[in-house]
Amino acid sequence: SMLLFMIPADSKDIKQEYKVLVNELKQFNPELLDKDRVLAITKSDMLDDELEKEIKKTLPRKIPHIFISSVAGKGIVRLKDMLWEILNKED
Repeated sequence: SMLLFMIPADSKDIKQEYKVLVNELKQFNPELLDKDRVLAITKSDMLDDELEKEIKKTLPRKIPHIFISSVAGKGIVRLKDMLWEILNKED
């Protein structure tokens, strides 16, 4: 199994918010942190290419990320594919 972190594109500091979530998980159940992780940036329909590039530079390096928007249908199929690949890799 895996952990899917979802953080909205309009967060003040996505990397910091990710760290907070990881710390909360660590306190809740440290074993969860051994799972594969994916970071999905939601509400990304509000970003232009330039802004998306800027945000990319700030994201945690070690985990795969994807920009999605349920409203615009952006990245949803690719996210499903990513999750599918990770789940199948584990078998």
